[in-house]
Amino acid sequence: MIQRFLAAAALALLASVSFAQTKEIKIGVIYDLTGPLAAGGSYAGYLGTKYAIDMINEKGGVGGYRIKPIYADAQSKPEVAINETTRLIEQEKVDMLMGVFSSAHCVPMSQKADAAKRFFWANICVASSVFKDKNLKYVFRAQVHSDQHGWASCTFLAEQAKAKLGKEPKDLKVAVIYEDGPYGAGVAAGNEATCKSLGLQVVLKEGYAATSPDLSPLVTKLKRARADVILHTGYNPDITLFLRQSKEQGLKWSALIGHGAGYGQFDKLFATFKDDANLIYNVDPVAAQLLDPKSLAAGLGDVTKEMVRRYKADVKGDEVPPHLSMGFNQAWIFFTDVMPRAIKNHGGIDSESLRKAALETDIPVGGTIQGYGVKFFPPGTQMAGQNERSSPVVMQYSGNDTFIVWPAALKTRDAALPLPRGHGFSNQ
Repeated sequence: MIQRFLAAAALALLASVSFAQTKEIKIGVIYDLTGPLAAGGSYAGYLGTKYAIDMINEKGGVGGYRIKPIYADAQSKPEVAINETTRLIEQEKVDMLMGVFSSAHCVPMSQKADAAKRFFWANICVASSVFKDKNLKYVFRAQVHSDQHGWASCTFLAEQAKAKLGKEPKDLKVAVIYEDGPYGAGVAAGNEATCKSLGLQVVLKEGYAATSPDLSPLVTKLKRARADVILHTGYNPDITLFLRQSKEQGLKWSALIGHGAGYGQFDKLFATFKDDANLIYNVDPVAAQLLDPKSLAAGLGDVTKEMVRRYKADVKGDEVPPHLSMGFNQAWIFFTDVMPRAIKNHGGIDSESLRKAALETDIPVGGTIQGYGVKFFPPGTQMAGQNERSSPVVMQYSGNDTFIVWPAALKTRDAALPLPRGHGFSNQ
């Protein structure tokens, strides 16, 4: 009798262990795997997210759950992104959503997910309008937001104006140009507000459609404005078009500062423009491999090395774009901080448990591979769900090298400002 009881108990234990091992969290991961946004950084972000998922699964998953990603291609089209969101929620019955590169996709997707009470962890999209005054309940983003991009470039210029350009900030002429979707408009609004508050002259602010086949009228306006510095927010084809037509029309500047997206894919710009692309600036969350591992929590340097190793094995290139770090970092934060706490303290992986766990996140500076900490603005605040500790840096490119030039605490080289004589776009 006792033996039969012990045998039955052993079988029950094995069954429970087997069940525990087969538990899974089904995650709908949406990126642009095709179309122009894929080359603008979305595909690199997808790879970063995929590597994080693979590495977590290789370690046995999270709290008895294996991660089951269902990857979806938004095809660089907002309507496809929205349709895929609906399909993943209603047909695939995913437990949560993750990913998304374009802010034009992120804004409607976040509202749809929140209305469906499905947890959405946004990895790369930056538009502040995703959260501002929305009071979303189930949407969270550890990534920086567009107001911070606009703030960083203007603050950098104000600090450098006298020392590098020989001008007081009030005498520095700045032009703000941008693709007119939520991403570009959000960064441009931050540029305009911060530059004006710091006393810089905003001599032109002009938007355009990212799909525009001709930007020569914009280049003509920029020539008339005679700006010292151009602040540009765009994707990939439009940046290439702008640079090509600027070259053709003889537009010159002291500095060109981009804000993520296409400016985060410098290898593609260099392949087209060669030395004329050198010394472009980019405002973005830092590419993790550029940070000193000693400034981060123990073990994160090794995590970054493994991420980079996998990327180089897949892509076979020298340039490791910041979007790889963004896709990876946000996923890693979720799987190593939010999800374990949801399972342990709140009973599982349902949206309410994940929401409670996210609101308890409290990662100090240096606790992520990109250096910044994580603490979300609480419900009822203007930016509820956005990370209040996120921060971008200003980087400058030169050939195959990327240097951090701002802020001073993370700087790896002084900024080359203005462009030196002999550079194809130099106004010296």
